[in-house]
Amino acid sequence: MPLTDDVVLVIVDLSTAIAPTPENGCSRPCWAAPHLVATTSKHRLTPTPSRVTAEQLAAIRRQVALAVGIEA
Repeated sequence: MPLTDDVVLVIVDLSTAIAPTPENGCSRPCWAAPHLVATTSKHRLTPTPSRVTAEQLAAIRRQVALAVGIEA
């Protein structure tokens, strides 16, 4: 799922805000946008030092389930 710093691209109620902290490695506020979930080749993925908390990951997983219609 994409991360973006452009709030215009996200549906706020379906996204998770990620504030920059030394622990997560983000350089500026951004949004995890589960409603924009897409498939891609694993060869296009690149590791980054950025991380999300367990709480943020749980919220993102719930939002992905809502976005793809497997949770009401």
